[in-house]
Amino acid sequence: MIKKITVFLFFIAFSGSLLAQQTNSEEKKRFIDDLLSKMTIKEKVGQLRLISVGDNQPLNKTLDEIEAGEIGGIFNTIVEPDLSQMQDRALKSPNKIPLLLGFDIIHGHRTIFPINLGIAATWDRNAIAKVAEVSADEATSDGLNITWAPMVDITRDPRWGRVSESFGEDPYLTSEAGRIFVEKMQKQSLSDKKSLVTSVKHFALYGAVEGGREYNSTDMSERKMFQEYLVPYKAAIDAGSRAVMVSLVSVNGIPAAANHWLLTEVLRDMWHFNGVVVSDHGAIRELINHGVASDPKDAVRVAINAGIDISMNDEYFLQFLPELVKEGVVTEAQIDQACRHVLELKYDMGLFDDPHRNLDPNLDIDTMFADNRLHRQEAREVARRSIVLLKNNNNVLPISKNAKIAVVGPLADSKRDILGSWSAAGRASLAVTPLEGIKHAVNNAQSVNYAFGANLSNDANLYRFLNLYAQTTKFDNRPADKMIAEAVAKAKKADVVIAFVGEAQGMAHESSSRTDISLPASQKQLIKALKATGKPLVIALMNGRPLTLTEEYAQADAMLDTWYLGTEGGNAIADVLFGDYNPSGKLPMSFPHNVGQIPVYYSHLNTGRPRGTENMGKYTTSYFDSPNEPLFPFGFGLSYTDFNIDFVLSSTEMTKDSEIVVTANIENVGDKLGTQTVQLYLQDITASVSRPVKQLVGFENITLKPHEKGQIKFVIKYDMLKFWNDKMQYVAEPGKFNVFVGSDSTTHNKKTFTLLDK
Repeated sequence: MIKKITVFLFFIAFSGSLLAQQTNSEEKKRFIDDLLSKMTIKEKVGQLRLISVGDNQPLNKTLDEIEAGEIGGIFNTIVEPDLSQMQDRALKSPNKIPLLLGFDIIHGHRTIFPINLGIAATWDRNAIAKVAEVSADEATSDGLNITWAPMVDITRDPRWGRVSESFGEDPYLTSEAGRIFVEKMQKQSLSDKKSLVTSVKHFALYGAVEGGREYNSTDMSERKMFQEYLVPYKAAIDAGSRAVMVSLVSVNGIPAAANHWLLTEVLRDMWHFNGVVVSDHGAIRELINHGVASDPKDAVRVAINAGIDISMNDEYFLQFLPELVKEGVVTEAQIDQACRHVLELKYDMGLFDDPHRNLDPNLDIDTMFADNRLHRQEAREVARRSIVLLKNNNNVLPISKNAKIAVVGPLADSKRDILGSWSAAGRASLAVTPLEGIKHAVNNAQSVNYAFGANLSNDANLYRFLNLYAQTTKFDNRPADKMIAEAVAKAKKADVVIAFVGEAQGMAHESSSRTDISLPASQKQLIKALKATGKPLVIALMNGRPLTLTEEYAQADAMLDTWYLGTEGGNAIADVLFGDYNPSGKLPMSFPHNVGQIPVYYSHLNTGRPRGTENMGKYTTSYFDSPNEPLFPFGFGLSYTDFNIDFVLSSTEMTKDSEIVVTANIENVGDKLGTQTVQLYLQDITASVSRPVKQLVGFENITLKPHEKGQIKFVIKYDMLKFWNDKMQYVAEPGKFNVFVGSDSTTHNKKTFTLLDK
């Protein structure tokens, strides 16, 4: 009887919830319909314009256009009272429609966390969630309500500068990070005052540009797109992202901003996306350069017909859309549909009820940028979780806090560089450098000696390039030999040398593609000189992409990848160097031996002549001057302790309706507390199309005391075995599958099960 009552009450509650949703949906439709009926074509088009205040668009002009109903959203303004002024003027427009207020919040807002590649290196869902939560909380506290993130472009070419903004080479890891960002930024309801609307980007294939060259073309089979590169966008949309930003590149010959197949047939029709589609900055104008539009007016026609709703940094929508409607080239129904997407988003955000949500015109600049608004503890926790230990010969690390230490390198004391690219509203003056972090951590700061050592590069053109975008990096005018001599002298007096080398953050940024991803010659010379002192040498990398480090790896006694760790980066590095935190990061991208191996990634297809095949002599898929394998594989990362991993399967057979439980047994066999990321990979051995040698399908973290044992369980489900077959059907085919469990993608720890045909 009790069970029946419980079921009945659940049914009543569920029915009530459905009725409430239906009522709200009907109310929203009536509200939007009524609003659209009152709007002129010009006002509707105004909702499709996203404007940045600047030299070509002064504030006074912007305010007047907002009041006229000619602007629907603002981006790149993050200070008061400007934000409040603009929202005030929006409420004086003919239909009093509030503004979207957006900003690029990629890896933090005022508190800067590690770059996305570093966030992915945590392989920690809780750490990823913390970044998203804090970023949204800080941004909404400043009155912002939408951001152009997360970026989920799969990238396997480290020459591309925007690798730093990515979560790496793998569809599953990137999908998990993107999903978490969407869920934790947007919250459960967009009307939540801490909800920040996400715009998953860059749809699509931006990370697959040919040659790793920014804004270049992409060309890819449909199978590869749907099997790998489109997966993270779909995951973010399934998680509820209410906006999508469109790529600047052409996809199979058609620019994304003009690609009806991509924006309408796939995004809207196949994936049922009902949110807002936003062009990237200037993308509509660029359709002329792409050669798919003859002039600005034609570019507007092409973009709106493809499925663009909002024009970012709009130049042409207001000028040409009303004219195109009048001429019958574009229908008013098309404008209504695009406008409806925008108005529905604003309605769901609660902006019509509370347009000044979180805005405060009395919030002054000093208060907005005050240190006490930062989340330093959270930033430090995520930053140290991001650090990857790549080498540690003879347990050089951790270092004693009583040791005499030489800190050397052009990045050791750079507050700007440690923040990384796209560092939002973060202030370099509030960042902790590695040198500062080390001095904070040691027992006697006088035991730390610092030498600049070498300029980032001897190439003056590089510095001009960096300064062009105000991405300044310190330059020392002294002769190179004098700087190296000073560093060597200090190294000789030390017990251990720590060299901070790598890239300026401006070298790992949008429009910062490189053909040579090795360390600049100036830094190589410095490392060679430090090695010659015979002192233990720790190389701490600061970088926004995988680098070619074969020579440096051989020279180093220990090597860390610290990426650009953000506001608390220096303290996090010190935590790892001195053993207050045992490093646990894992690489989200493979590091090549040399640039000629690119693309090098773990989930490649096999070939008919795999390397090592007997009786084939040299006629196998291999280089004669380089290994096939990367220097550091995907998922790799060491610890100050060691772990043993073995696993068992609950069954060696599986059907469509069953599951297999993978039980991994982990033991900390070392003498320090440590965290291990256990990784689960699958291989479909024989299928109708060639399948990858391994695919990541799961990962979990476990922290164990010395000699402690623990267990992690994974579940292999039928849908995890599906792929796009030769007829572009998404299926799982009966046959044998290999299961791999280990600490990185090279694991040979393997068992096999069979998917039955029943």
